[in-house]
Amino acid sequence: MAAHRKPKQSPLGGQAARTAATLALASAATATVFEGSGHAEPRLTAAQVKAKVDRLYQEAEVATEKYNGAKEKADAARDALDRMRDESARRTERLNTMRNGLGSIATAQYRAGGLDPAVRLALTSDPAQYLARAAIAEKAGERQAAAITSVRRELTGIRQLRAEADERLTQLRGHEADVRRQKAAVQAKLGEARSLLARLTAEERARYEAAAAGSGRSDTGSDSGSVGGTDTAGSRADRDSAARGPVTAPNSRAAQAISFARDQIGKPYVWGATGPSAYDCSGLTQAAWRSAGVSLPRTTYTQINAGRRVSQSELAPGDLVFFYSGISHVGLYIGGGQMIHAPRPGAPVRVAPIDEMPFAGATRVA
Repeated sequence: MAAHRKPKQSPLGGQAARTAATLALASAATATVFEGSGHAEPRLTAAQVKAKVDRLYQEAEVATEKYNGAKEKADAARDALDRMRDESARRTERLNTMRNGLGSIATAQYRAGGLDPAVRLALTSDPAQYLARAAIAEKAGERQAAAITSVRRELTGIRQLRAEADERLTQLRGHEADVRRQKAAVQAKLGEARSLLARLTAEERARYEAAAAGSGRSDTGSDSGSVGGTDTAGSRADRDSAARGPVTAPNSRAAQAISFARDQIGKPYVWGATGPSAYDCSGLTQAAWRSAGVSLPRTTYTQINAGRRVSQSELAPGDLVFFYSGISHVGLYIGGGQMIHAPRPGAPVRVAPIDEMPFAGATRVA
């Protein structure tokens, strides 16, 4: 007789077994959900936020200078295109005048019966009159040939000018696309910085701003490039500090550039701005030296080549001082290890020590 074995019973029977199975499935589903989704980013300390924000602002400044360069090229291409179009219009008007002149000659010949001038002269009975008219006809023929040559030359010139204008228009569209890309890059960096700063508590934010009050590179930017225009106690202190005692500039133009920069202290940083109510870093130095009659290019990486390079130990008031390996920031040296510069969004034009950023070089403009 075959042996009959009693089937093993589950330690959890009935409703308990069903409950355990349900919990197991729920646990498995929960594990799957957490495996498939990213973990929440750990809360950053105020120091970590500051470090990230400083890096983002520096990257935004790099993008700002690229934006400035692209905009400068786009503006130059647009101006050149406008000049070409104006010249084309003038030449076209001149061409039409020439064509009208040739049309008058052709009409006169038609009304004269279309006879060849030599035939008409041959029919003249008076030899003296024949010779006189022959000389006049020859001169008229020369003038007509010259007019035709001029028309052909104008046509060639207009065709060449229009081809150059088409090429310049293509360049302009490329520069405008670059301007849009760099603008988007700046706005993205500033937006990310604002998001990071928003993660701080009110108390952390207050401590951060208080600690950063004396440093242009550590100010908190609470908005986009248009923020920072209030005349805070820090900016008033900067103005008072810059006003104490005259700076011994090497020449009158350097003195004027420094005087202009002093008058801008407290005005807001706005990326891409060249004054008079706001500036970015290279916009401030360009405006300062323009007030002294010196024309500087628009960007930091072109301004550094706008004069004679000098070492840090040779610095004199009025020199342009540059920072970071990418030459992305510039200030106006005023002596005593200090400069006037437009730091970044949220930090107005101010006096600051040149050693608060990595020094990259200096240029003496005049």
